[in-house]
Amino acid sequence: MRISPLISLAGAAAFFATTAAADLANGIKAIVGDAVITYQQVEANASRAVELLRRQYATRPDLYQKKLTETLNDALEDLVQRQLILHEFKASGFSLPESVTEEGVQERIRGRFGDRATLTKTLQAEHLTFEMFRQQIKDQIIIDAMRGKYVSSGIIISPRKIETYYGAHQDEFKQEDQVKLRMIVLDSAAAPAPEARKKLADEILGKITDGASFSEMAAIYSTGSQRNQGGDWGWVQRSVLRQELAETAFTLKAGQRSGVIETPDSCYLMLVEETRASHVKPIGDVRDEIEKTIQAQERTKTQKEWIDRLKKKTFVRYF
Repeated sequence: MRISPLISLAGAAAFFATTAAADLANGIKAIVGDAVITYQQVEANASRAVELLRRQYATRPDLYQKKLTETLNDALEDLVQRQLILHEFKASGFSLPESVTEEGVQERIRGRFGDRATLTKTLQAEHLTFEMFRQQIKDQIIIDAMRGKYVSSGIIISPRKIETYYGAHQDEFKQEDQVKLRMIVLDSAAAPAPEARKKLADEILGKITDGASFSEMAAIYSTGSQRNQGGDWGWVQRSVLRQELAETAFTLKAGQRSGVIETPDSCYLMLVEETRASHVKPIGDVRDEIEKTIQAQERTKTQKEWIDRLKKKTFVRYF
């Protein structure tokens, strides 16, 4: 039988189109040592972040494409770094006892899946075998251990470093003016009509003026989320409150209360218990925070230097 050249040409085109698509889906993105990283692995590593991008930039396709490229590049680099660390573990002659891997697997099953049956269903849905799952756990244990050995160990933050950081980053520790506030909120749940809300607010204000406890009145009448705490908002900054409330709250002195404040949807009564002027937090209040920040910076710097060294002595090729 003789096949028409036209049909042969069409068949060849279809074949090559299918092959090209398959090559794209499974295309090699990088080689690290003897490990191959495919486009499919990069997509899988970035899948959660990509889904978030789709929702976040649904109406901005140009920006979505830009963020997508950045996310896929980050996912690829993450996989490259993981393979570099695994290669270094093997090249250094280290080994991981099977008992440690097994313990890690059982902890993951208990913590994430609850039981083996749920694990099996999840793995089936994700097209993973139990051995693949086990290898993932083993690899993560190795990576965590190697990072602990070469990145986290030996990082000591001296008091001098903390003091130097504090002196150079005063703006980070500025505290705005604050008031310790109690508030009674009356919205449509308290009275549907604005006139009725205002009348109720005036009645409550009258009771407080006659000696009733503000916190007791808040617990009885307020429809705000702090009702059970007697309307206690704790220490708040100006930016926390809507403008019309902030304008009143920050003119009151400690122990003073407002009159009835009306907005289109609610009525408010406020009591300022204490005031606190803007200031820079003392170093004693932020020492732990600064130490954690510097530690994170040091870990990032140390890991980059370590990964750069691994790249220099390991075969790495991007495609």
